Amino acid sequence: MWCIAPTFAPHAQHIAVEFVHPVIVGKRALPAVALTGPDLTGQVRVSARPGDVVIAVAGSAEPQVLDVMRRGPAWGVTTVWIGNGHPPQIGAADHVLWLDDPDPRLPATGDFVLMYHLLWELTHVCFEHPGLLTAPAQDCTEEVCITCSDEGRLAEVIAARPDGTAMVRSASGAESVVTALTGALVPGDLILVHAGMAISKVSEQ
Repeated sequence: MWCIAPTFAPHAQHIAVEFVHPVIVGKRALPAVALTGPDLTGQVRVSARPGDVVIAVAGSAEPQVLDVMRRGPAWGVTTVWIGNGHPPQIGAADHVLWLDDPDPRLPATGDFVLMYHLLWELTHVCFEHPGLLTAPAQDCTEEVCITCSDEGRLAEVIAARPDGTAMVRSASGAESVVTALTGALVPGDLILVHAGMAISKVSEQ
């Protein structure tokens, strides 16, 4: 788990400690790290691996958290966003834990601490009842291309090449894609990939 809180660094550190050093005897210690500094997107990019969790504590207008959350699917991570006041757009993160109270002093109260304590409790409930983590078998939902059996997925450009291809990172790993449909790309661009081809750039909106 990677924890970020640009304006409230102690929250990121507290979350990491909760998971690394459980206060209840017999509970599993879990790897968690608080990331701090001026370039949180860069830090999460080089740290996170598919299957990791990135949890952020921030307001909905925090640009670094917005950037990390929108790149989460390309990195293959599960994103959790805790905050208060005006909520982020629907779909901004995989899980949003939000308090409606806009009081800017709220992060200094125990309300946020209560939320991530509950998150810790729920995590251990899932470990004790592994059936909760098992996804039910699903019939074909036709969410993949019937021609090539591939689905459109978000990817982040690692490097653009002069031969009309680019190396990208998606939840399934690094791969080379053809960029004929998108034109020039630069590292950090988010694109939609389908059947080995970059089919569109993803805007920041």
